Amino acid sequence: MVRTRVAPSPTGDPHVGTAYMALFSYCFAKQHGGEFLLRIEDTDLARSTKASEQTILDSLKWLGLQWDEGPDVGGPKGAYRQSERLPIYEAHTQTLLDNGHAFHCFCTSERLDEMRKAQMVEGQTARYDGLCSHLTAEDVAAQKTAGTPFVVRMKVPASGVCTIQDRLRGAIEIDYAQVDMQVLQKTDGFPTYHLAVVVDDHLMEITHIIRGEEWINSAPKHQLLYQYFGWPMPELIHMPLLRNPDKSKLSKRKNPTSIRFYKDMGYMPEAVLNYLGMLGWSLPSGEEKFTLDEMVANFDIDRISMGAPVFDVEKLKWLNGRWLRETLDDEALADRLADWAFNRDKLMQIIPLIKERVEVFSDVAPLAGFLLEGLPLLEAEHFANLKTEPEVAIKVLQFSLWHLEQASDWRSGTLQAGLKQLAETMDVKIRDFLAPLFIAISGRSVAPPLFDSMVVLGPDLTRARVRHALNTLGGVSKKQAKKLEAEYRQLGSAS
Repeated sequence: MVRTRVAPSPTGDPHVGTAYMALFSYCFAKQHGGEFLLRIEDTDLARSTKASEQTILDSLKWLGLQWDEGPDVGGPKGAYRQSERLPIYEAHTQTLLDNGHAFHCFCTSERLDEMRKAQMVEGQTARYDGLCSHLTAEDVAAQKTAGTPFVVRMKVPASGVCTIQDRLRGAIEIDYAQVDMQVLQKTDGFPTYHLAVVVDDHLMEITHIIRGEEWINSAPKHQLLYQYFGWPMPELIHMPLLRNPDKSKLSKRKNPTSIRFYKDMGYMPEAVLNYLGMLGWSLPSGEEKFTLDEMVANFDIDRISMGAPVFDVEKLKWLNGRWLRETLDDEALADRLADWAFNRDKLMQIIPLIKERVEVFSDVAPLAGFLLEGLPLLEAEHFANLKTEPEVAIKVLQFSLWHLEQASDWRSGTLQAGLKQLAETMDVKIRDFLAPLFIAISGRSVAPPLFDSMVVLGPDLTRARVRHALNTLGGVSKKQAKKLEAEYRQLGSAS
């Protein structure tokens, strides 16, 4: 039976790239009468959060993708969170050590840094030099007794060529001289991605791995691990990466990348899923508008285009318009609007912000209307009466955006404290600092409190509005961006 999976890490906003891989994995499995799994790869303890995991689950469900096995629905191959599978990884790490395919490495970070610097000076690929692979059992025991921190690394052939078979690309050859002796187990005992993904895919009986082409260089490590364990390797299908209109890799600095953003903006999930399906694939008829069921019925993985698919928000907006007009009658549109904008959860967030300022119901729209907008209609004139110079306003917005892109705690008090500290570090009065942000977020001079409003809008729309304001003010050139980034980093080191 065909079994595929999507395996996101709960370390931030759910990315459209995750939905892209999930969609193609789902369609391939269902087209073959198989099963589609969801696994949460949360071994990065410092960055993984339960909130992020829940947002991922909610976002994929909103799109209409349902998995047969996963952390919320269970299944015979669980657990489906890597943090709940640590004894499994420990046992498999020990198997590799016992069979001579892995070794303990006691090298310090200082030695590793010096080693890499020397290799780069000599024009070599930066990779572990294998020093600790020659330690005897007695050496290892002595180091452990002394309490020396260690990792476990995999052994890699010193020479030769690794040949990877890819469904779309055929044979891919990578010289072993380019392959690092990957860390498999970190000093805290947790596995790295490379060990965990191989062990999990085997034990969960995954038959086909559909992932982005950025993982091609990791394929030799994974193939070696399958060989070391004596397991058959799933078929690999490396999809082309989504691109910005300028053909650069899709990133949140140039394009909204969070699934949640498109939900909050009022896109139909059917249209978003349809658009993702169009990127690199099409119906035999050439019709651009199709349902998930139609995609499954007609899906052929071998027809995927290997050209760089461009994620064009304007094209998505056009397609969404088609779905809205051609699919929804008046009653259905009313239901969708009510669910999007006037659902009880959202209203319960808004009401405390405006209740004290409302005397009649008609007061609500002028006060809270901006919380139901996508991107406010802004013009440069909106910023004309600020006390700060235009270049200072641009710097405030850009620095705030970078700060907000790193924010993981999206509570009013935390946002306020973080931006207040940024203002102090920039030596800008807090009132002058917040003024351009207030316009960027609300698009008007009178609105509920800024930070509470940011919480209601959520991180995706908030960041998008700040980017929108920057573009309204003329944007930031590449030259300016480099200068501002250097200044921002300097501020960070000084604070």
